[in-house]
Amino acid sequence: MFPSKLKAGDLLRVVAPSSCMSLLAKEQVERATRVLEQIGFQISVSAHADELDACSSSSIESRVSDLHEAFSDPDVKGILTVLGGYNSNQLLPYLDYELIKSHPKVFCGFSDITALASAIYKKTGVVTYSGPHFSSFSMKQGLEYTKDYFVKCCLSEEPYEIEPSNFWCEEIGEERPYPNRGPVILNEGTAEGRMLGGNLCTLNLLQGTEYFPDIKDAVLFLEDDFESSAAFFDRDLQSLLHLPDFSFVKAVVIGRFQRRSVVPIDLLKTIIQTKKELSSITVIANMDFGHTTPFFTFPIGGRCRIEALNGKVRLTITEH
Repeated sequence: MFPSKLKAGDLLRVVAPSSCMSLLAKEQVERATRVLEQIGFQISVSAHADELDACSSSSIESRVSDLHEAFSDPDVKGILTVLGGYNSNQLLPYLDYELIKSHPKVFCGFSDITALASAIYKKTGVVTYSGPHFSSFSMKQGLEYTKDYFVKCCLSEEPYEIEPSNFWCEEIGEERPYPNRGPVILNEGTAEGRMLGGNLCTLNLLQGTEYFPDIKDAVLFLEDDFESSAAFFDRDLQSLLHLPDFSFVKAVVIGRFQRRSVVPIDLLKTIIQTKKELSSITVIANMDFGHTTPFFTFPIGGRCRIEALNGKVRLTITEH
């Protein structure tokens, strides 16, 4: 089930199901609001977005209430998360999935929001979006790329091809740009399938639960932040490969690592080559999504087509 596309004039609700809005500087809030208003949106903030507890969030009750209110409010057309964090999976048993299914809306965020977005898709069939947080629209470097792909994915129904960014930065707020070498093919091939994934270590939190999506015929998009070293990424990936249905996965797309992760392409190639489960499927890396900026938006539950042949990559989002 695809939610209705956003359009100019729509009201977006900013919610904090993970880290709270109090962690943002006033200048970030003002800039993000201004950028979204320039696209044409109106912005509202959930009632408990600023509440701060010992884990940088508000209570489970407050966060669930804000999500339910955002989905049920007929004036709200789309929902943006404030930030990532560590604990959005706390909310999963308390969500009213029938309410969400009855009021499908664009729901967008990344990082820790992977747990929430994946669970909503699994429990309701409503496509969610791995893309910018509200705070992401405050970035100074690469904003146009990030904004452009958010618009292509969430405001248009036309298929779109992912082009590499010209440069990338370590994270939001980083001023120093690095040249982008573009996609790297680790295993050649072609594939089509449903897009699932996001932050790898967060997705793995759902394994063995009722919230983990069906990965049959999936193209898995996987990324991790600087807290994931090569060793951590290796074992988290291996955990996913051990799933009985992994043999039905069509391809794996890996997002760009932050420099602090110390996972250069040569080391990543070595890791992938040790995985016999990946030997017969298409694998590409160094794609523009994850914890570096800028990044593209993709639909969790949408469909894509990959051609990775003769050193060239073509990735097209066909249904979103």
